[in-house]
Amino acid sequence: MLCQDCKKREAQVHLTQIINNEKIALSLCKECASARGFHSPLENIPFPLAEILSGLAQAAGPSGKPEPMPSIACPNCHLTFEEFTRQGRFGCGECYRTFRPKLESIMRKIHGASLHRGRSPETVTVADLTDNKAIPVKEEERLEAELKKAIEAEDFERAAEIRDKLKSIKENVTP
Repeated sequence: MLCQDCKKREAQVHLTQIINNEKIALSLCKECASARGFHSPLENIPFPLAEILSGLAQAAGPSGKPEPMPSIACPNCHLTFEEFTRQGRFGCGECYRTFRPKLESIMRKIHGASLHRGRSPETVTVADLTDNKAIPVKEEERLEAELKKAIEAEDFERAAEIRDKLKSIKENVTP
């Protein structure tokens, strides 16, 4: 969307104001927003994402003191988990898979859960590159949760069926 003032640059500042039950929306580039006197109050304040991640990643041990971080490294880019918590960003897409167990605990601390429970687009699928099969992204996670419940309920026949479904999904998705 182009800036509503100069109509040259991309709009980066979006303002909405309601006066007398009338909504006024402006989409401006940074230069035009600055010329009108609008600026972000957080503009010059650094956001310490790395510090937040580092604090969340250090779990307190039984003694109450933080335990040392595990020396996990991404096999693709060789980024360690400790480096990730210091810089606040991943080195590659494989980092998500490599650090998943630690990320799940961080997500639980931030959101109270490590799985998305909200609405999802109906068309989200993972395509298997070898034979173009597609499965829902959440199917594996749903089956893993169902497997856990079946084991807790000691319904081992159902657990075996779910395990077999999970195995076939994992075989079909892994390129």
